[in-house]
Amino acid sequence: MSDKLKIGISIGDVNGIGLEVIIKTLSNPAILNYCTPIVYGHTKVSSFHRKANNLGDFSFNVINQANQAQVKKANMINCWEEDVKIELGQVTPTGGKYALISLERATADLVAGEIDALVTAPINKHNIQSETFSFPGHTEYLQEKSGSKDVLMFLISENLRVGVVTGHIPVKDVPTSITKEKILGKLKLINESLKKDFWIEKPKIAVLGLNPHASDNGLLGAEEAEIITPAIQEAYDKGMMVFGPYPADGFFGNSSYKKFDAVLAMYHDQGLIPFKTLAFHNGVNYTAGLNFVRTSPDHGTGYDIAGKDLADSTSFTEALFSAIHIVKNRREQEEMLSGQLRSGGKIVETQFDIKDDAS
Repeated sequence: MSDKLKIGISIGDVNGIGLEVIIKTLSNPAILNYCTPIVYGHTKVSSFHRKANNLGDFSFNVINQANQAQVKKANMINCWEEDVKIELGQVTPTGGKYALISLERATADLVAGEIDALVTAPINKHNIQSETFSFPGHTEYLQEKSGSKDVLMFLISENLRVGVVTGHIPVKDVPTSITKEKILGKLKLINESLKKDFWIEKPKIAVLGLNPHASDNGLLGAEEAEIITPAIQEAYDKGMMVFGPYPADGFFGNSSYKKFDAVLAMYHDQGLIPFKTLAFHNGVNYTAGLNFVRTSPDHGTGYDIAGKDLADSTSFTEALFSAIHIVKNRREQEEMLSGQLRSGGKIVETQFDIKDDAS
């Protein structure tokens, strides 16, 4: 039991639905058979959300640091002492302040190896901005903390995985931000993640075009011919099973995505709109390319339904299990590679099967 993974959880904006979906997920006692959850927040704030959403008599086991976590309980580290004014559904400086305190404490433990993975509840990208947080979102913040040169916003579900070349930038800046090198970098991250994190031996990756109809042979733009196709060809020449560029509308409309292990979109909404349409309630936002594991539900703060017991916790639950699976997949692979090195570099047969599981 003591070998169960410790999964850290940041609470997000205290005025949103983060703690509601956290409590709903952890109220299922079966969760404790798979991990030891550690929530970074405060019991007074969680009690407020529990009462506001009529979530029964759920309670946390209070600890001071991660190594005190009890394996058969949902644990919480109180990250501040003062009382917090909660205004459900409102965008306030307070909401951002305590979201950041939670995130910073959880991330520090993640980087230090005190927890095995991090699941982040939704933040508001505006009210969290401060002297210590000047990032477009979680992805960029965690990239800096990990020291990774490049990362990938990777939306994953059981039947669909979508990465994006450009993330949180204005649409007008997308064309000038797309380069062959950037596409190649994201394709490499997807390919490596599919192999290491999801155990897909020979992943097939589809690449979308930028322009309508993937430029219609140059009629509607030159990016496909000058940037995207050369990147696809170079990736293919390097041994990656990469195909495209495909027109985004038809690609999702005729279910072509089902033929591939992942899809690379050129910009945020091109990838996230179809993903959330097809997998909104069970989708997970995973940050590939980090040296640690971070997942998140694929929805926002849900201010409009905060405190009304209307939030669906399925995506958060999937994010929790995805973090567990990815950590285990990475560690099993490391053990296998270590065994090969000990055997003098020879391939050693193992009992593990290649897994194709994003949940």
